[in-house]
Amino acid sequence: MAGQSANVLPDNRPRPPVEPAPAVPAVAAASAAPAVVRCVDASTDLERALGEIFAEVAQLSRVSVNSHFFNDLDADSLRMAHFCARIRKSDDLPSISMKDVYKHSTIRSLAKAIAPEPSQPRRPARPLLPEIVPVSRRSYLLCGALQLMFFLGAAYLGAFVLVRGFEWISTGEGWVNVYERAVVFSLGSLAAYCLLPILAKWMLIGRWKPAQIRLWSLTYLRFWLVKTLMRTSPMVLFVGSPLYLFYLRALGAKIGRGVVILSRHVPLCTDLLTIGANTVIRKESYFNGYRAHAGVITTGRISLGARVFVGENTVIDINTRMGDGSQLGHSSSLHPGQTVPPQRRWHGCPARPSRANYQTVPPAHRVAARRFFYSVWQVLRLALFGPPMLAAMFTVVEVMLGSGFTLPSVPRPGVLGVHSATYYAEVLLVAIQGFFISIFLGLLAVGILPRMLRPLLPPDRLYPLYGIRYWVHRTITRMTNIKFFQQLYGDSSYITGYLRWAGYDLGRPVVQSGSNFGSELKHDNSHLTKIGTGTMIADGLSVINAGYSHTSFGVREVSIGPDNYFGNHIAYPVGGRTGANCLLATKVAVPLFGPVRQGVGLLGSPAFEIPRSVERDSRFDHLHDGEEFRIRLRAKNLHNQATMGLFLLTRLIHFLVLVALAALTADLYRSVGVPVVAAAGVVGLAFTTLYWALVERAATRFRRLEPKFCSIYQYDFWRHERYWKLTTVNYLAPYSGTPFAGFVLRLGGGRVGKRLYDDGAAISEKSMATIGDDVTLNANAKIQAHSQEDGTFKSDYITIGNGCTLGVSAMVHYGTELGHDSVLETDGFLMKGEQISPRTRWVGNPATELR
Repeated sequence: MAGQSANVLPDNRPRPPVEPAPAVPAVAAASAAPAVVRCVDASTDLERALGEIFAEVAQLSRVSVNSHFFNDLDADSLRMAHFCARIRKSDDLPSISMKDVYKHSTIRSLAKAIAPEPSQPRRPARPLLPEIVPVSRRSYLLCGALQLMFFLGAAYLGAFVLVRGFEWISTGEGWVNVYERAVVFSLGSLAAYCLLPILAKWMLIGRWKPAQIRLWSLTYLRFWLVKTLMRTSPMVLFVGSPLYLFYLRALGAKIGRGVVILSRHVPLCTDLLTIGANTVIRKESYFNGYRAHAGVITTGRISLGARVFVGENTVIDINTRMGDGSQLGHSSSLHPGQTVPPQRRWHGCPARPSRANYQTVPPAHRVAARRFFYSVWQVLRLALFGPPMLAAMFTVVEVMLGSGFTLPSVPRPGVLGVHSATYYAEVLLVAIQGFFISIFLGLLAVGILPRMLRPLLPPDRLYPLYGIRYWVHRTITRMTNIKFFQQLYGDSSYITGYLRWAGYDLGRPVVQSGSNFGSELKHDNSHLTKIGTGTMIADGLSVINAGYSHTSFGVREVSIGPDNYFGNHIAYPVGGRTGANCLLATKVAVPLFGPVRQGVGLLGSPAFEIPRSVERDSRFDHLHDGEEFRIRLRAKNLHNQATMGLFLLTRLIHFLVLVALAALTADLYRSVGVPVVAAAGVVGLAFTTLYWALVERAATRFRRLEPKFCSIYQYDFWRHERYWKLTTVNYLAPYSGTPFAGFVLRLGGGRVGKRLYDDGAAISEKSMATIGDDVTLNANAKIQAHSQEDGTFKSDYITIGNGCTLGVSAMVHYGTELGHDSVLETDGFLMKGEQISPRTRWVGNPATELR
């Protein structure tokens, strides 16, 4: 017990343990400076060259051509990535990728697989890439200035409509008349806001045609205006209903009867989109109708036939086609020029033939009348119980305040004056109470309401779309996917308790690691999600409990085995063929056929097997057991509690400042009028941007994050977890597609060159990414400078050279370097440690060079 007291602070809190120096692998230590680098048993020049390069990278004096890279030579994926990069730099050797290494894990088998035919040149010529279209500084600044003017004008117009509407509502006689006016105003403003993108599209664009649009030109400005209006339209709230299809048809899309679209990512070039009857498109699918590259936006056609199925987490690029009755699996993508034949099933990145059947729900009901009544119900629900209730409430309060009535503890605006501290102190006190009460009520709603509705939706049955059961299903999905609570409890021991409260079955007992789940998690039905004990899941898991046809839907249980580790951004469907003790790598496509995988790793789309773990990743295993583990877990929990407190504090401060701004606006409105309301909107956005950028810089202690290789039970990782939790607000989103994106990214610590085009990318650690000039980041591109594998955390810098392009949903992992003018194509995954040569094109998951 005497030894235990040394690990306790004076206030009885566990002391964060002193980190031991990481052990140096015996193989590397024994050969830190090999006298001779040679490959034994080599029978060809190619084997000898590969062996010598591997020995040099791995710091070994001798290697055998028959030794397994991972099992015998203790290599890991990062070391093998450096091995591949060294080979690609040799002009007289064939190019290889990480996929080649995993499939052929000895020097001999690898040499045999990549050996060129005698009649073929060793290095095929690289494809010619388009030159970067130069952009003048004048065009760049003019476009930004016009975009700023549009935003200021939109803020004033919105304030004018809002103020005039509230003034008209407030003149109503009696509460009933006030509510009636609120309903009329709500319906009118909703209709106008929905019609505005349609009118703007036909007036500014006309019909979309296959074309090329230079970035930052006046044509691009029109493109951006229409895109911004379409994607901020309230019609996005009607995704999954017939009203959304009507909206797309009004924008020019050719959509057949019975189509079901569940993706919230609105297609832009609607005139170039054709969707046949009875097609189903799952959520998180991208079919934008355009792509950006080399200073140019290219628009193109997308044609989906009748009875097509498009899975979750998919990307359909321009100039693609799917025949009648065809399927595109989950976590897959179609690249320009690809065509899926009729009645065929494809999957992967890029997609290729598959044996899996992704359309598991047959059409079993008639829903023609239901489509109409469900659409009417959606409009009435929004019109009667949404904004009108709030508008009526605030108007009644305003009328009461104007007549001299005051709320408890809140002085009447204008009585004490703008400079009265008492007025603002009382308002902020009420706001603080409302902030915490809303959190408490939200937690109650997450656990209680779905449990009350659950008996109405038994699993393993078919239900008609657009009925009561469909509404129950969507309500359960919305109520149990509240991001705030996942961000609050994620990356801590407390996430397991929250998920159980939300309905998850996590097995008994829960093996607590302190990082069982990240802060980004999605599901269709939490009460039908079962995750085995000992499983750790990073951010971005999407559990697919629901299946759809064009008339029916059903929900089923998804069961994930014990002792697994899931990387980032994985969609796990019903019937996934994985069992216990599996490693599912980032962006992997979960297999749906073949044997149940046990004790292996899975990588890529389509997935193939890799080693479950390697020796280097087990150097921290001594921290996962015994008394040392318990001490460190207690220390981690204390640190996470402080982090959760900071999370709530930063959110509360932001909320209170906006409330104070609203109070000041209300106090000044009587003397200033509409301009002060418009100015409040602009000031609110500016404050939000500066505030969250400051929070992000403070979370890094105003320094650049440094590469880490440590256990999740070490203090360095806990600090990084705090950084993640405090930077969950995407304050870059309002600036997508504008010259201000680069400036805002620099505010958050990013190193960004000139003329960045960001169409909605995600950068997990801004200060660890260096982005050059004229870089193009397409929608949903991800730059992630870290990886968590079981109990080990790794991070490193990412360098993206001048003129590079990341395609839609492409992902760059840590420790990578992209040479100038290189391209990572749609949905590609550039693995950790890869180094891309200048002016090369990479495609696939994992990415390989395209020749």
